[in-house]
Amino acid sequence: MADPKGFLTTGKQLAERRPVDVRLRDWNEVYVERSLLPIITKQAGRCMDCGIPFCHNGCPLGNLIPEWNDLAYRDDFTGAIERLHATNNFPEFTGRLCPAPCESACVLGINQDAVTIKNVEVTIIDKAWDRGGVTPQIPERLSGKTVAVVGSGPAGLAVAQQLTRAGHTVVVYERADRVGGLLRYGIPEFKMEKRHINRRIEQMRAEGTRFRTGVHVGEDITGQQLRERFDAVVVAAGATTARDLPVPGRELKGIHQAMEYLPLANKVQEGDFVDSPISAKGKHVIVIGGGDTGADCLGTALRQGAASVTQLEIMPRPSEGRPGHQPWPTMPMTYKVTSAHEEAVFVRETKTVGGQEEGTPAPEGGNEGRVYAVNTTHFTGDEDGNVQELHLVEVEFKDGRFEPVPGTERAIPAQLVTLAMGFTGTDVKNGLVEQLGVELDARGNVARDGKFATNVDGVYVCGDAGRGQSLIVWAIAEGRSAAAAVDTYLGGKTPLPAPIRPTDRPLVV
Repeated sequence: MADPKGFLTTGKQLAERRPVDVRLRDWNEVYVERSLLPIITKQAGRCMDCGIPFCHNGCPLGNLIPEWNDLAYRDDFTGAIERLHATNNFPEFTGRLCPAPCESACVLGINQDAVTIKNVEVTIIDKAWDRGGVTPQIPERLSGKTVAVVGSGPAGLAVAQQLTRAGHTVVVYERADRVGGLLRYGIPEFKMEKRHINRRIEQMRAEGTRFRTGVHVGEDITGQQLRERFDAVVVAAGATTARDLPVPGRELKGIHQAMEYLPLANKVQEGDFVDSPISAKGKHVIVIGGGDTGADCLGTALRQGAASVTQLEIMPRPSEGRPGHQPWPTMPMTYKVTSAHEEAVFVRETKTVGGQEEGTPAPEGGNEGRVYAVNTTHFTGDEDGNVQELHLVEVEFKDGRFEPVPGTERAIPAQLVTLAMGFTGTDVKNGLVEQLGVELDARGNVARDGKFATNVDGVYVCGDAGRGQSLIVWAIAEGRSAAAAVDTYLGGKTPLPAPIRPTDRPLVV
């Protein structure tokens, strides 16, 4: 046990965020760099090294959390990164982006603040990079087998790295111009700077993984060609079919899917554009959807200098504490204040528009903040076909459906609307599904058996493409498990770990 009295003597401390008025003027990560270093050993010492560590159940990767907490407490960060990398290929990604279901399952969290597992994790990997402790793991011999991986998101990268280290020749195909999938073009720079992806890609290239960007599998190369050229194919193309909003006025200009809006802002940071082709500057912005993607749209719009930003959610406002029907160790649905929401409150209270001089008043008429239990009825526009107003109505949940509340209809100004309502399955329009001949399940995902295999021999699926929209930890866990299945298929057995099965589900009600 790290510190037998740590959970009694040490209070919870989190990473420090940069001042809102400072971070709104740039796109750097919101946290003060290395702010965790002075406090992290004591925070790791709060871990109780439980007889049954339920944090393991909360994390689909099976992270050895009490072990690396103990090592971090003892300032043995060399040992800590070895234990962390034993179960997680990319802790710098999960340490920044994962909502930390492990912390919801922490035993200490039953009656105190849980251990700051995520903060310890990101400190361990950041220290490892700083000290040169992350090096290529080049296989001793090659198997002579080849594998194609379609998609370079967290699942695709995990399966590729595992199979490369097992000695197979792996080629990753990515239709975008850069590697990373949603990590690259779906996650804003202020949540994770892309330098973290770049140095992992360099490590993977040094290990032998090959990347082919700008290749649209299904068009530039067919699924049949992949099957002919490779011994195995892994589909890790994500769940990219966005849920739409079929209401009158949807066709108006200025209404975009979140994944049309966010990637362009990232491309500005990559140097591809001076200004985003879809910018919130000076506009009343509406974000439809209350999840992480909605918060990403919110923070992006604020940095672009939106006149106002309002976020709409059809569900009622969650409770501050753990709901009674979501007991420990499940991951509860509670009210969250992300860095973007903190920034939105600052803008509303100070009337400061992101990117302008402090004190510059924002135009009146918008910025209602987060609005819960409402549904969009239609949009109206100007004579040029540009969206101008969003019309909504309050709703309440009755008999299994949302019913409008009479007399609550109203309109709010909207010159830019982003739809962040989740995804409904893998992209079947690109031809890959049909060309490979794989079957889909009832939810629109690629169907697979208990070993991540599709109905087509030698074709496997992992991540959101088979699971549906989910968390980054599930994507990496599925990538690692699918790699073990493919390695077994190619060689008859495998030393690779397989943390989960396709039927595993998160600890959430």
